[in-house]
Amino acid sequence: MRVLFATYAVKTHFQAMVPLAWALRNAGHEVRVASQPELADVITSAGLTAVSVGQDHTLWRTANRFLTKRYAESNPAVYKSVREAAVLPFDQAEQAPDQLTLEDLAPAYDNLVQSWYRIVNNTMVADLVDFARHWRPDLVIWEPNSYAAAIAAEVSGAAHARLLWGADIFAVTRARLLDLRAERADALGEWLAGLIEPYGHDFSETLATGDFTIDQLPGPLRMTADHLHYVRMGYVPYNGVATVPKWLWGQPERPRVALTLGVSAAESFGGYGVSVQDVLDSLADLDIEVVATVAEREQHKLRQIPGNTRVVPSVPLHALLPSCSAAVHHAGFNTLCTNLFYGVPPMSLPERFDEPLLARRVERQGAGLSVHMAEATGEQVRAGVIRLLTEPSFRQAVQPLTAEMTAMPSPADLVPYLTELTGGYRRHASPPVRKVAALH
Repeated sequence: MRVLFATYAVKTHFQAMVPLAWALRNAGHEVRVASQPELADVITSAGLTAVSVGQDHTLWRTANRFLTKRYAESNPAVYKSVREAAVLPFDQAEQAPDQLTLEDLAPAYDNLVQSWYRIVNNTMVADLVDFARHWRPDLVIWEPNSYAAAIAAEVSGAAHARLLWGADIFAVTRARLLDLRAERADALGEWLAGLIEPYGHDFSETLATGDFTIDQLPGPLRMTADHLHYVRMGYVPYNGVATVPKWLWGQPERPRVALTLGVSAAESFGGYGVSVQDVLDSLADLDIEVVATVAEREQHKLRQIPGNTRVVPSVPLHALLPSCSAAVHHAGFNTLCTNLFYGVPPMSLPERFDEPLLARRVERQGAGLSVHMAEATGEQVRAGVIRLLTEPSFRQAVQPLTAEMTAMPSPADLVPYLTELTGGYRRHASPPVRKVAALH
């Protein structure tokens, strides 16, 4: 079987794909990973074969125009919206999706299509379709916003599936929109129809949600749309190219606490949304060892490093977290899941996308604590860390989540079922039609 993975150029979304790509490759299937050129080295460093398609997207350069200090002072509402990636009513969708109105959702979808989906997808479509027609994959697996891959799959006749890197907020809000839409225009559907019609195809809802969806979250953290076909897969930590430092070879002499606020904040969102210095200062007098991963471009903001703290630009979380008694992090998908996989109770400081949603659900399970990054102070972090280290209930409450994650089918276990599903969902490839130029 030939399997094509596809994602726009964003490292963290690709990392969520790697264990399944390895599993398919190890089972003897042919695997390719398609993305924009800037991700090629990240793909090949994971031991996978890259296919560069289209041109590098401009999403982060566009966003960074709104993330300067001057812009924050003159347009605080817009700055907050961009900083927190507040593109859908996440909170209401989690708590009461049946109360969302057309006025809530239709403008949000207009914004999504214009400010995100077009930017990251349009330059990939023509090349991705051409490659899929050439290579003829049986199955295309795409991250949930890389709709160019769904176009390529349906034109080339492949089955296709979304591989989630978080809660399925996208399908849940879309299901509600379709219930309400009546004659109202559907910005996402119209955009996708415009992309696929030149290839002789009409829009179908599978372009938005795939033939099926692979979900890696444990039950209490999942969000699903009732009408979709979900396939569960256990999370396997992959945090990128990793070298285990010598100081991690032994067990810590004091309780070890990890502090990591994510790759995306430093690389794409203008820095961290909380003062790392304030957090480190608040923990300085505790009898603990703090390991803080702080991007090199952010380290100059630190005035001093407390004696109980080790600051490193990066460290493989799957090597660090097994030795930790607690963690402070942003509740990003890969970080949170690695945390739960190793049974470490988190103090979450969520900021964007589904991070607040996931952090709240962990807290409701009694498995951790949470405060939104925009409201977090060093003293709040200190109080949370002390509770996590001194109250056994948190570690006890993490254990069922860890047990469920390890009991779910592994990527290797899932491969035979994916082969079966592919046979059921495959299409007939469409004949070539006129060449479609790359869109910008």
